[in-house]
Amino acid sequence: MRVLTGVMLCVLLGALDQTVVIPAVPAIAADLNGFGHLSWIVTAYLLTSVSCTPIYGKLSDIYGRRALLLPAIVLFVAASGLCGMAQDLGQLIVFRALQGMGGGGLMAMAQASIADVIAPRERGRYQAYLSGMWGIASVAGPVLGGLLVDHLSWRWIFWINLPLGIAALILSNRALRNLTVHRREVRIDYPGAVLMAGCVTASLLVMSWGGSSYPWASVQILGLSAVALGLLVALVAQERRSIEPLLPPRLFGHSVFTSAVSIAFLASAAMLGATFLLPLYFQLAHGVDAATSGTLLVPFLLASVAGAYASGQAARRFGRLKYVVLTGLAVATTGFALLTLLAASAGPVAIAALMVLMGAGLGTCMPSSLVIGQNAAERRDIGTATGALLLLRAMGGAFGSALAGAVLALSFGAALTQAGHAAGIDPGLLRTGFRAGFLACTVVSAAGLLVALLMRDLPLRSGN
Repeated sequence: MRVLTGVMLCVLLGALDQTVVIPAVPAIAADLNGFGHLSWIVTAYLLTSVSCTPIYGKLSDIYGRRALLLPAIVLFVAASGLCGMAQDLGQLIVFRALQGMGGGGLMAMAQASIADVIAPRERGRYQAYLSGMWGIASVAGPVLGGLLVDHLSWRWIFWINLPLGIAALILSNRALRNLTVHRREVRIDYPGAVLMAGCVTASLLVMSWGGSSYPWASVQILGLSAVALGLLVALVAQERRSIEPLLPPRLFGHSVFTSAVSIAFLASAAMLGATFLLPLYFQLAHGVDAATSGTLLVPFLLASVAGAYASGQAARRFGRLKYVVLTGLAVATTGFALLTLLAASAGPVAIAALMVLMGAGLGTCMPSSLVIGQNAAERRDIGTATGALLLLRAMGGAFGSALAGAVLALSFGAALTQAGHAAGIDPGLLRTGFRAGFLACTVVSAAGLLVALLMRDLPLRSGN
């Protein structure tokens, strides 16, 4: 519990910083006179945090979790202070990138530290606490960000990280001091790190820019896609010949670990796709304002936390997770399918019920896929396995958001541009567009269900 208390603050810091900034974007743009590249306030953090996650995982397997977590917290807190003092948008983007480098370590080391002290069979119970912290940040982040912007300044959304970060530093230092470190002399796979960072960056830029900044068939997007594919091929070749690879091929040679990564990717894609679609659905199809649409999303987020908690209890009781994940994905797929069919006619109560199904089903997959992956990995690869799975899960989330945005753009993007506002779009076209978006989420969730069905049911270890 001492370790858990320390790392829960780290999870809160990392999760809160991804949501609290959203309501502040217009105020930042007005204050810094930078409306042209606002998306980079979010994108810069995402790029560096995702790229650094596997590197933190690998290095922590060599030097210990504490040796990586404490510098990550210091970097995150220092960069938060700099973000709050930024004088123009360029400075803020650079400082957000630095903040992301620290934030990637917060999430990876928190999850790996739990794996160090809790057996896989018991781990789901404690992962549920971390998922709950994530859920709290998801709900409270936009509300807190709005309050700080309205009553103080947008700069406080970054400065509030300072006291939280100092508390996390003190608690984590005490909590992780007694963890055993099996330090070993190895050669760091620097070429692999560079190739992986480049591949992740190019891939995320494709998903961020495609269909919004540039058309999907544009030279820029096709060129970035080719770069990402080339770097991926080079990364695979590098990892196969490296003595101490950043992403060991032996990990991905384990069918259960590969299945866990695939489930994490697909479940995260469905989750973020729904998180992207639902507020827009409420605003454009039902005419509510932005604040109300965020409130209407709460049942979905709270249900995901409840699903995570239930999966942890089931893991502890049965010692296996395959059928927990299967059940969750079946429930989520059913919810998405029903929403696809009923999106045009369902009332608020029916929509809320379907959101509960989708959220609870996907919520079981987030901690469960991580525990399955860690359980399949060798003890020496726990940090590496955690970093790899979190990387692919984040990539899945980016893919889900991009997929949902692309579907909507194909469905009524041109009509929205021409009309200038949602009220000018034919209601039938709106309903068709959102049904297509929810159908895409249904297909993604069903793909995860198929992977879970074919996955070997590996018993969870009762000891580390």
